[in-house]
Amino acid sequence: MPSYLVQASYTSESIASLIKTPQDRGEVVRKSVEKLGGKLVGGWLSFGDYDVVLIAELPDHVSAAAIAMAAAAGGSLKGIKTTPLLTFEEGLAAAKKAAGSGYVPVKKH
Repeated sequence: MPSYLVQASYTSESIASLIKTPQDRGEVVRKSVEKLGGKLVGGWLSFGDYDVVLIAELPDHVSAAAIAMAAAAGGSLKGIKTTPLLTFEEGLAAAKKAAGSGYVPVKKH
């Protein structure tokens, strides 16, 4: 099953609400991911550009887009970024396909 890195940033209003009434948002996310046929591998709070980072396995890109769209539509986030992850084996297979792709780069003048 494909893996995805999901990074999300809360709005200031959402952070204020979480401070006032702390909630286990990981459980909410886990249930949503499972409802789409996936598995939440792990989730972490962070600081910097994103407040939440998680790794999820989902059946396909459509399911990954669905969870991102649902989270974005909820209004609690000011941003969400989903990155498909390749295993090392998939990366090696991609490199081998790239070598035989016949792609010709732009010629330098």
